[in-house]
Amino acid sequence: MRLKADKLQQWIERYMEASFTVNKRINATIRENIGSDLTIEQLSILHYIHNHASCTSTELADIFCVGKSAITAIITRLESKGLLVRDRDSKDRRLVYLRLTEEGKVLQKASDAGINDVLAPYLGHFTEEEIETFISSYEKLAEILLKDGGKA
Repeated sequence: MRLKADKLQQWIERYMEASFTVNKRINATIRENIGSDLTIEQLSILHYIHNHASCTSTELADIFCVGKSAITAIITRLESKGLLVRDRDSKDRRLVYLRLTEEGKVLQKASDAGINDVLAPYLGHFTEEEIETFISSYEKLAEILLKDGGKA
């Protein structure tokens, strides 16, 4: 689809403004509600590990678009807080899988509940159709970004 440059620029600016406001406000409210000293990125990593068994640091680095050294530092911090552990593969000792500890599972569950508590009232301002359209469009964007590696 070929879009006019001026219209495209307007949409991009609107997206950037809305994305910045939504992400900053919601993330601040989530951190405040959860009462944890973890960053949103750290909470997101716990959520990802919970939902993807046998995940590796390389997979996390790819998914979160950060370098391996950065993800290693984050994993080390989460491990030192007792929230996750590294398990070596019994057949290939080079492979290290990440899994949540019981404490990590408790925090991750509380984090998800906190996120639901924060988002639910905002979603109440929209019809089911508006929510479904928004989520479907957002999922489509995520799928395109993953498929193309961020290069459209």
